[in-house]
Order: sequence, then C-alpha cells, then structure tokens
Amino acid sequence: MHLISPVLLQGAPELSRPDPARLIAGEPEHRTWLTDEAPGLWCGVWQSTPGKWRVIYDEWEYFRLTEGLSILTPDGSDPITLRAGDAHVIRPGLTGTWEVVETTTKDFVIRL
Repeated sequence: MHLISPVLLQGAPELSRPDPARLIAGEPEHRTWLTDEAPGLWCGVWQSTPGKWRVIYDEWEYFRLTEGLSILTPDGSDPITLRAGDAHVIRPGLTGTWEVVETTTKDFVIRL
C-alpha cells in the first residue's frame, strides 16, 4: 500500500441519477470515479450533467469544483453559486436543492 497516490480517473465511472422522487428538473446523469476509500471514508471525482434535485446530507463532505456552474440552495437560506475553484464543507443535516446549470465536476472527500 502506498501512503500517497495521485488522483486519476481510471476505469469506467459509476453511473447514477438522482432518486426520481427528489428530481425537480432535467435529466441529470452523475458519473463518479472513486480514487480511494476506507471504512466510512470515500474520495474521488463526481460529475453531473444539468438538472435540479433535492439533497439530504447524512454525511460530512468536503468538495472543490474543478469545472462547471452549480447552485446549492440550503432550505431556508440564500442560494450559493458554485464555480470552478470554489471549495466548501457540507455538514450532516443539510437539506435543500442542488442545481447543475453547466456540467459540473468536483473532487470530493466524504466521511460518514
């Protein structure tokens, strides 16, 4: 096991879509490349095509957008416009909507 490894998009991504019950607009398709994982921890790259859906975070997530434009709107708060280079931490309990305006790619670390 190496103690440091590059983040490379190798192999076919995992394909998914938002739960139809949470879908608000569009037909977004998600691609996820896991680059590392350990018990309760996942790291990788996520990409989505345009659309809007409800989000419910039960986990902690750090992310940095590397391309695209999205709008994250926590329930009861103002929208947060996300552009390439923006980084945020989402804590468990956040609910709201995620809208991908332009195909968005982000690096992420998720911890349960």
